[in-house]
Amino acid sequence: MSNDAFLSRPSILHLPLGPWTTVLDCLCAHFPAIGRDVWLERMARGRVLDGAGQALAATHPYRVGMRVEYFREVPNEKPIPLREAILHVDEHLLVADKPHFLPVQPAGEYVEQTLLARLCRRLGNPHLVPLHRIDRLTAGLVLFSTNPASRGRYQALFRERQIDKCYEAICPPLPDLQFPAWRRSCILAGEPFFLMREGEGEPNSETRIEVLERRDDLWRYALFPITGRKHQLRLHMAALGAGICNDPFYPVLWAREAREREDYGLPLKLLAQGLRFRDPLDGTLRCFASLQKLSW
Repeated sequence: MSNDAFLSRPSILHLPLGPWTTVLDCLCAHFPAIGRDVWLERMARGRVLDGAGQALAATHPYRVGMRVEYFREVPNEKPIPLREAILHVDEHLLVADKPHFLPVQPAGEYVEQTLLARLCRRLGNPHLVPLHRIDRLTAGLVLFSTNPASRGRYQALFRERQIDKCYEAICPPLPDLQFPAWRRSCILAGEPFFLMREGEGEPNSETRIEVLERRDDLWRYALFPITGRKHQLRLHMAALGAGICNDPFYPVLWAREAREREDYGLPLKLLAQGLRFRDPLDGTLRCFASLQKLSW
């Protein structure tokens, strides 16, 4: 197996029931958007594997239920000219300081240009797994598990809300609101598919909001998410009338052409600034702070 395959994380397909003769035939039928010539080329480079990690040839017989591992590739993937920092690493945890615009893990048009892929290559550790996510446009702290044996203990911190998260954001003023303030709402899937919205129903999201600094036309806020819904902070601030600066989604969705022309000089003014928790292995209080600062 190539070094790239070792450090990248494969996608997994258990072959469905069908009339195919070879694994190649099944893959072509299951992924019609990927041409047969592309699969042949990937197989020739050892990028399609069986469950034991052995490269599959184009003639390998099809078998229903067979585990196939393959590596997503995006031709001519656009480089993201911003660098992450590693703030802490030990045998169980890694804390990364992510720049704006870099996805945490592969999705859509991003595979190699992701925080996960970069860290796997940098550390030579294919077992890295993000314990939580922040939006691609958000900068700041992301906690990774480095060890499968202890991963579940750290995942439980997020599931049981035993980790304190602090964000900073620059937004318009809210002079009529009393602080600290709370926003509680029911967050639902919106339209288009990548948006969220507030709707009727039992609140499933909560954010505490404080003011850190006031200027005439903009304020700097501290945001403490009690829950972790998709786009929660962005949606809550927009709903209050103080959408986060440079947000292409909320409160108004920018035109597609404008969103695709990303300007690295105009990042979303949202930073995952702090993480604090009791280590589930030894009870130590762990506190981490981003080295990044939001500019006015």
